Amino acid sequence: MTWSTYAAFAGMMAFLAMMPGPDTMVVLKNALTGGARGGGWACAGISVANVLQGTAAALGLGAVITRSQPVFETVKWLGAAYLVFLGVQALRGAWHGEYEVLDDVRKARATPGRRFREGFLSNITNPKVIVLYLSVLPQFLTPGVTDQGDALLLAYTVAAFGLVWQVLLLFFVHRVRGWLQRRRVRRTMDGATGVALVGFGAALALEG
Repeated sequence: MTWSTYAAFAGMMAFLAMMPGPDTMVVLKNALTGGARGGGWACAGISVANVLQGTAAALGLGAVITRSQPVFETVKWLGAAYLVFLGVQALRGAWHGEYEVLDDVRKARATPGRRFREGFLSNITNPKVIVLYLSVLPQFLTPGVTDQGDALLLAYTVAAFGLVWQVLLLFFVHRVRGWLQRRRVRRTMDGATGVALVGFGAALALEG
């Protein structure tokens, strides 16, 4: 793999990383309820899951998962159900709007481990992630010439760009946190996040 090939791949991944998706919504949801630290734990969970899926794809294990229809369907439905569950949580917050009470409850329940788990599960149960790796990586690799080291480099580049984008999102949320804490703004953000997560879950479930 040449440097020009890698640069083209990195440019594509930088663009894709900024596209709104379930990972972005989960980080935003946790940042709104737990600040930069809460969002950071969710971001860490997503990054670990991304690295695991990228490693599986690079080593050929991802192809086994996608070719096994029962396994793929199980992962798809689990992912869809989990995204809908997270979306409903956000919508409940927007509906009630009693953030002083809700925040106290969430802080008591949402340990770092729970936030990490939310991020990890939202990514690891999303089959679109492994499909992305399997569909994009081969286009930048030369069959019979490229070694697994190049495949792993590309896979970890995807995870790295995702992490950078999520950290930038956390920085933005932290900078405007005072504005986001306004009740009307908070309800709007929770509502939008909830609708997006439910939508992603529904789209995943209905996808053939």
